[in-house]
Amino acid sequence: MPNIISAVNVKTVIFACEAGMGSSLMSVNALKKKLKAAQVTDVTVIHKPAREIPADAQVVVVHKGLAKTAASRAPNAVVLAFNHFINDPVFDNLVKAFVDKTDIVGTDL
Repeated sequence: MPNIISAVNVKTVIFACEAGMGSSLMSVNALKKKLKAAQVTDVTVIHKPAREIPADAQVVVVHKGLAKTAASRAPNAVVLAFNHFINDPVFDNLVKAFVDKTDIVGTDL
């Protein structure tokens, strides 16, 4: 069963990747721009390699190929797995949860 957290309790989103460059960095910047455009200013997006996800992470956004790694590194985190680095619905759903102050529901792994 996926983990759930109220968006109002989240201050940091970790965007995890395999090596820390390329497509994932573009996605991090796109997510930051979406949050800024939605006037979500109290949430920080941090880019980290999957092997460096802290155990106390709240929300981890990761490509579906790394979702199980993310869940094992931070078992209590809400893991949001996406398929496409740009314009994946996961990003818009996350921003919407912050704007609407609703729950963020992790992806079934």
